[in-house]
Parts: sequence; C-alpha cells; structure tokens
Amino acid sequence: MNNLPPVRGTLTPHRPLADLTWMRVGGPAEVLFQPADVQDLSDFLAALDPSVPVFPMGVGSNLIVRDGGISGVVIRMGRGFNSIEIGANDVIAGAAALDAHVARKAADAGFDLTFLRTIPGTIGGAARMNAGCYGTYMADVLQSVTVVLRDGTITDIPVDALQLAYRQSTLPDGAVIVAARLAPPKDDPAQLHQRMADQLAKRDETQPTKDRTAGSTFQNPAGFSSTGQADDVHDFKAWKVIDNAGMRGARIGGAVMNTMHSNFLTNAGDATAADLEDLGELVRKKVYDSQGIELQWEIKRVGHRPGEDTAQ
Repeated sequence: MNNLPPVRGTLTPHRPLADLTWMRVGGPAEVLFQPADVQDLSDFLAALDPSVPVFPMGVGSNLIVRDGGISGVVIRMGRGFNSIEIGANDVIAGAAALDAHVARKAADAGFDLTFLRTIPGTIGGAARMNAGCYGTYMADVLQSVTVVLRDGTITDIPVDALQLAYRQSTLPDGAVIVAARLAPPKDDPAQLHQRMADQLAKRDETQPTKDRTAGSTFQNPAGFSSTGQADDVHDFKAWKVIDNAGMRGARIGGAVMNTMHSNFLTNAGDATAADLEDLGELVRKKVYDSQGIELQWEIKRVGHRPGEDTAQ
C-alpha cells in the first residue's frame, strides 16, 4: 500500500497479528496503524484514500484473524486511548481501556460496572458488541460513544442511535469508537469489589481461563428451531446443544472444543485459524443436523484465507 498519510503514531506494513490475539493465530495486517491519539487518528482517516478498508482492533480477545491476514489498515489503539475518567454521575473510558480495569476503578468510586470485570476485552469492543454478563449489558449503562468517522470527523453518537441488540450495534461504515460515556448505578465500593471477587472465582471454576480461547464461541440459541417447532430454545445453552451433538472434545488439527466447557473453541497448541474456523463450522453443522438449531458465531472472524482475493 503506497502513499499513506503521515502520522505521529506508528505505521507497520505486513505486521503479523497472531501475537496480538488471544487465540495466537492468523496472518498479517497489510498495514497496522497505532495512532498516537484521537487527533492523529482523525487526521489519518481524513487523508486516507476512501477506498482503503479499515478495521479497528482491540486486544483480540474475541477474534479469529484468518491465515491470509487482513487487507487494508488495521487500527490498534493503545496508551493514547486508555484513559478512565470518573465524574460525579458518569464514567468516561477510552476505547482501549480494559473492561476489567474500568470495572475496578469504577468500583473504587462506588459505580457498579461489575458485569465488566470478567469480560475479556476493551471498552471500545464492549460498546460495539453490547457486551454483557450476569444479566447486565452495555445497553443498560451506555450513554454515548465518541467516534472518528471514515472521513476523519470526530463526533458523539447517543446510545439510542446505536440500536444496541444482543452482541451487536449499528455504526456508520468505517466509524472507529474512541471513547464511551457510561452512567452506571451506585453502590458500596466494598460490596462491589466483593461481588467481582465472587464472579472471578465462579468463572475460574467453570471456564478454561488458562487455555487459549476467545471466550464464548457461539451465542446461546434463541427463537424457534429450523423446523418451525416451538422447542423453547430460549432455555437452551450453547454448550448444552454442543454436548447433545456429541461435539465436546471434538478436534480438527490443533483446534478442540474444550472439555471443561464445550462452548470454548480452543487452540490446543498448534492450531491454524482454518482449524479453528473449520471446527466451529463443523459444530454448527452437527448441532443443526441433530437438533435443528442454527448456532450463531459470537467470535468475530475477519480477514481472508490464503489464496482468496477479497478481505473479510
């Protein structure tokens, strides 16, 4: 990619991305851009050829980068985007602030963002995907996001305009979230910290936190089965239907459906991105064939396989 705009941050061509994801797989970014701050990002996008695709990337906690890599510019925000400001009635966090850090700092001030404590990732990703846990979602506390649009414009978008739904939101094409304003309820700091400690203990007992995963692989099923029968799948859990299909412990290459929790797709040591995605698709097929339930990916898969002409 030629004639990229000048930046104060860092531009790295053909930067491998595997070490920037929790799964530790995937090919390179055509260009990785690490902006110095919001203005650096704005100036870059304003001057970048509009035909060049951009992909904002957090800490890669809920992401599979395909082995062929990602075309265009991957934007990874760092120190210039990880501030956490505690106000009288709100919390403003930079997009790169870790969910767990925001939860802890908010608790110190008596704000209840405890649901974020066990969510691996950043506030930018949490806002974009309406992350949630223990019955609370970002939609319950989010007031607005600050974004840089594809033409470089910096603007605030109110939560109502995001149309938040289960694990999804609506943003203008190419928009990059750089901060989020949250208005959480208040509670006693000691109780909030104890609640988070209890949540961590429960997570460690039930989830493979020491393995290479990207969190929950599939969304819990909802609605009707493909046959149109009212199977009350609202009560189903993804791990349960995976177990029912006999896919706990299933393996392709170095990819395995974790034996501790079968909704955790795991890199057992030498998996490729193709191994992981192919195993996920096999699980989806087995669940559909055996139970008529169509699992939806919760992990975001981006980029292209080697030899493909198009990205993502």
